[in-house]
Amino acid sequence: MNRDSILRSLRNLVIDMDGVLYRGDQLIAGTRELIVFLREHGIGFVLATNNATRTPQQFVDKLAGMAVQVYTQEVLTSSLATASYLTGIAPPGTKVFVVGMDGLRTALDEAGLRLVEDGAEFVVAGMDFTICYDRLAQASLQIRAGARFIGTNPDLTFPSERGILPGAGSLLSFLEAASGVKPVVIGKPGTAMMEQALDRMGAKPATTAMLGDRLETDILAGQRAGLHTLLVLSGVTDERMLSGSQIQPDLVFDDVAHLYAAWKGVVGG
Repeated sequence: MNRDSILRSLRNLVIDMDGVLYRGDQLIAGTRELIVFLREHGIGFVLATNNATRTPQQFVDKLAGMAVQVYTQEVLTSSLATASYLTGIAPPGTKVFVVGMDGLRTALDEAGLRLVEDGAEFVVAGMDFTICYDRLAQASLQIRAGARFIGTNPDLTFPSERGILPGAGSLLSFLEAASGVKPVVIGKPGTAMMEQALDRMGAKPATTAMLGDRLETDILAGQRAGLHTLLVLSGVTDERMLSGSQIQPDLVFDDVAHLYAAWKGVVGG
């Protein structure tokens, strides 16, 4: 299918946030227009992010501060996906040691898991902007003592207004090196988040696209789930990385402003 045919066929969109809608606290041009366009044309969307630092409400508040209105049911995080995974394999009250922030801690607590500092059955790690050596050491010790090691997402980096910064995957790599144990990783490029997003929208893969900025997570997850894939070059991936990768999206745009312009040109409005 060519560009216009793909855009014309889409009825639902799974959208990454970091590097797609914003970089840090800076909104990327075209974000407001794209969200309004999707609502006006009845195109369903879910914001599906590997970022496990915030709760859905905190993401809603962040976007509201940039004059972009979304709702909590339109936000799906790797924290929620991780909590869902754990409740499927562990009973309520299971002891969990967390390396992470509000988004992860809240999701696990609301799922009925018990957050502890010692004697954990699971160590669950995501991004933590306040991390210190002692907490990483404690996590490593508990993994070595037999706790199962779970990671929210594998992103080694993430885009910010300061540039490309270390991400949750960097912390997972630290803990894997220190403990000798490889984590089970829940977020993209795994398909669990894609499946949950499709369920929320009542969507079919054939008429849904994954919109993201990272080839090895966003685009690969979309491909594995049978979705169309749209890459923007406003985040982690640049043209050099794209040309050298075996993972190739269906369509590529400089940013969401260019996607919006192309889509509007195809369907009007």
